Amino acid sequence: MKDKMKDNISSSSVGSDKNESIGDLGGKTEGVALITGDPKKAIIKLAGPLVVAMILTSTYNLVDAIWVSGLGGNALAAVGFVTPLFMILVGLSNGLGAGATSAISRCIGARNQEGVNNTAMHTLIITIIFAVILTVLLEIFLNPVLLTLGAGETIGLAIEYGRVTFAGTIFMLFTGAAYGILRSEGDTKRTMHAMMVSSLVNIVLDPILIYLAGWGIAGAAWATLISQALVSVILLYWFFKKKDTFVNLSWEFFKVDLKVTRSILAVGLPASAEFMVMSAVTAILNVILVQVSGTDAVAVYSAGWRVVIMAIIPLVAVGTSVITLSGVAYGARKYQNLRIAHTYSIKLGLAVASITGVLTFIFAPYIAQIFAYSPETAYLAPTIAAFLQVMCVFYIFVPPGIMSSSVFQGVGKGVTSLILTVLRQLLFVAIFAYLLAINFKMGQQGVWWGIVAGDIAGGVVAYLWARLYISRIQKQVGIAK
Repeated sequence: MKDKMKDNISSSSVGSDKNESIGDLGGKTEGVALITGDPKKAIIKLAGPLVVAMILTSTYNLVDAIWVSGLGGNALAAVGFVTPLFMILVGLSNGLGAGATSAISRCIGARNQEGVNNTAMHTLIITIIFAVILTVLLEIFLNPVLLTLGAGETIGLAIEYGRVTFAGTIFMLFTGAAYGILRSEGDTKRTMHAMMVSSLVNIVLDPILIYLAGWGIAGAAWATLISQALVSVILLYWFFKKKDTFVNLSWEFFKVDLKVTRSILAVGLPASAEFMVMSAVTAILNVILVQVSGTDAVAVYSAGWRVVIMAIIPLVAVGTSVITLSGVAYGARKYQNLRIAHTYSIKLGLAVASITGVLTFIFAPYIAQIFAYSPETAYLAPTIAAFLQVMCVFYIFVPPGIMSSSVFQGVGKGVTSLILTVLRQLLFVAIFAYLLAINFKMGQQGVWWGIVAGDIAGGVVAYLWARLYISRIQKQVGIAK
């Protein structure tokens, strides 16, 4: 029994069994030195650039909504109906990135340079395969899927926006995977630079293509596609031409290995499925909102949720850093660092969430006015403000759930993270939203409070599960020794 436990605990590297040493200072980049050091210091330094990058990314999503809202409520609602499908792609992109981050960082922790390079190459190949398949499926079945999601009278605008958006699937998936590779080696600064370019280009192109070129809602989609294509070129240059990353992307390091593929997908697919679950819940909430308050409620939720996403960006950035640090700690079998990263990230997240919640509550009426600059959407402002003020409670309970899921992703237990998301979103959020909105006749506010209640319940479960897991593997190490 002791030998079996010891073997299980030791199997934290990925790919080749030959562990080429990367422990000497000459083999380390600044990022690798950071993630193999103090977890608290690493969380701060890794999260900082990610916050900037994610804020800019959410800013251009917000700008998209602002410019599109000038086309009228139907255009804004059309974007809302496309959003669940878009979230699936974003989820797969982030999932592949998370899978790469987890698998490669575990190789770094185990000092397996061969595994680092081979895992990165596997990530790129897997990304290309998924992109081709999804592009074909989305272009063929977009119309019936949008009708099923309730697009109704907005179907024409939704199709116009969706076809262009999904034509850029390859760029969306590639950038997510590439960001994950960079994060795995602690290089969040370069990730920030790439995401900044993408966001700024998108922000500049939006008004030009939507209004000056007269492309309307399709212009917003083209702005996104062009910006992602440009960043893809920059990333390819870094990896294949400049070659100054710790990860070495080259066909000479690629060896087909099902173990490596499983290691990536064991986190990548469940992480992607988490976004699909969230996409499904968004679709469910849209249906409930239409039933209790009409398409205006979808427009309010679509616009307001973009602000919420921006508000929780610092929390997501910290959680993303925890994936890398958990992978390194697990690969190096330094399990105490798992506990340190989990505890410290939650404390940091709670402090940030409290400040964000207070600021959002105070400035909600002013934020809502951003979506009310045109006569067609001015009437939505008060309701958007009310939605944002309810979501202030939501912020406080986000950190335990995000940080706990990140720990599980980092150690390669993507299915556990997925289970936590299913519990939080489908079992808690969707059910609470339905009960409060329909059974308790609270209307769209019932949906809002259902999101809050589900978040609270899900966060508590995730936190307890993560603490039990960390305690268990620490005890196993003691037994094995």
